[in-house]
Amino acid sequence: MDSPMYPQLTPELAKRRAELAPEALSAFKAFSKAVFAPGALDAKTKQLIAVAVAHVTQCPYCIKGHTEGAARAGASDAEVMEAIWVAAEMRAGGAYAHSALALQTLTDLPGHKQT
Repeated sequence: MDSPMYPQLTPELAKRRAELAPEALSAFKAFSKAVFAPGALDAKTKQLIAVAVAHVTQCPYCIKGHTEGAARAGASDAEVMEAIWVAAEMRAGGAYAHSALALQTLTDLPGHKQT
């Protein structure tokens, strides 16, 4: 049987990560707590942003964790899906916007005939 691409997070894996870099883990947890604390943006909005970013970065653990966080913060299924569509547009928009770099590179390429 094939092993999954992404392993199931287990207490053993969490313990191993903590043992290997306890200071970094502690700092990351404190940073995460500060970032997701309500401030100018409420918790639901922050979790919806995280859902969108998780889809752009394609982190399955982040997708699961922040989708759960958004739901717990009161986001509806429609709000979660809308955030995902915003992420999809931004990712596609980024590819389109960066086409300017490719087109300029072709223009600047010595001897290249534009077609």
